[in-house]
Amino acid sequence: MDAILKKIRTDLRLSMNGVVSASMREKGLNYGLNFGVSIPKLRQIAKKYKPNVSLAETLYEQDTRELKILATMLYPVEHLSDKTADEWCRLISNQEIREQACMNLFQNSANTVCLAQRWAEHPDENIRTTGYWLLARLFLTRKDDMELKQLKMDDILLKSAKDIRSESAFLQRAALNVFKFYGRTSKKRAETVLELLKMYEKSENSVEREIYEVLSFEFSLLD
Repeated sequence: MDAILKKIRTDLRLSMNGVVSASMREKGLNYGLNFGVSIPKLRQIAKKYKPNVSLAETLYEQDTRELKILATMLYPVEHLSDKTADEWCRLISNQEIREQACMNLFQNSANTVCLAQRWAEHPDENIRTTGYWLLARLFLTRKDDMELKQLKMDDILLKSAKDIRSESAFLQRAALNVFKFYGRTSKKRAETVLELLKMYEKSENSVEREIYEVLSFEFSLLD
């Protein structure tokens, strides 16, 4: 294990980009260590190593941007338990890791629909934000999947309608994505979303009006 970790760190040092790393810090993406390696390059590095639970867990524990992202790429999804998924979700520290974890790992889990439902209804805002991002990924990539029909969308949409007005920019954007990608899956669902947010159409709040206008425009492009 130590030899593999040393080799991975060497790969990262050879690919590091100080300018990108500094730019990320300026934008608020703070890590203990950040090599500034691009996501495409990290995918290339990940292909050099065999997916392994112990390796992925060790990488995820590190406060290093690239190691955390590689962990989401190297965890063998067939071995991902609900307990581990819940723990990894709880430990998500920023939006970049959230997006990478949802895209590389969580959305590929055999139990992804249950995870998305549970997280989207969780009282913790950080976990709920991840749940919304996972839902958006599922609607985007698996819109015809019969499993998605198991989702209790009435409950999720009501929760999202509250969070779309959150002071947290990340939670607000995540909730908006739920509406956007859910509505994109069919005209009927688009109509459901617009009806639920109908009060925003002529709201005195410019943000609420913009939310309605953005979604209305998105859905007007549906076949």
